[in-house]
Amino acid sequence: MTRILIFLLFSQFSISQIYEIGATLGGSNFIGDVGGSTFINPAGVIKSDSVRNGLMTYGLTLKWNRSPRHSYRFSILSSQLSAFDVESNDPRRQERGLSFESDLFELSMGMEFTFLDFNLHKPGIKFTPYIYSGLVYSSYDKQLFQNNNISKVDGKSNSFGIPLTLGFKYRVLNQLILSAEFGARYMFTDNIDGSFSNDENMSNFGNINNNDWYMLSLVNISYTFGRKPCYCNYN
Repeated sequence: MTRILIFLLFSQFSISQIYEIGATLGGSNFIGDVGGSTFINPAGVIKSDSVRNGLMTYGLTLKWNRSPRHSYRFSILSSQLSAFDVESNDPRRQERGLSFESDLFELSMGMEFTFLDFNLHKPGIKFTPYIYSGLVYSSYDKQLFQNNNISKVDGKSNSFGIPLTLGFKYRVLNQLILSAEFGARYMFTDNIDGSFSNDENMSNFGNINNNDWYMLSLVNISYTFGRKPCYCNYN
């Protein structure tokens, strides 16, 4: 009897949802105490022979579309962050000439809200703007400021942050969705670029009252699957 009840509950749950799995590709740029201050600049201004930030951002996204207006979302991203003072519009930073590069790994989870109903089980063209927020966990190369230079050292640093994302998605085929989004990550640290260390033996620079940000400009294509959902409790 217990097995029958569990089976019935699971069956009821399984028909009340639809899922998405998607591949993400795009660019990134850093906003902090090093480099430029242009918020949307995924490829950077190429003035260096180094691997540019924004050219190697990719990841995987999973969604549970709980209603036509909101989804639970989880994503994994890998990127490269870099910043170069010579690319800044601030003459003081250009003269200072600092730079850094870092590999970035991000886990993000939260909720996505659409401005329009996005019920994939109804016929017709489906598109909508959306917003996304939640919590991110980021891991990046540890940087130290010493001898007037930023140096990458062994080990990783990590921090939590808040994603602030605005996007637009469109159903291109029956089970394929194409989306584009711009997301800002406000981090609970000021040390991605090595500008603020808790080590008393290390020097600090920049504005200690402002935390670091990084930006993601992404496109995503996802495949939807799962049985036809019942959205009756959310209309």
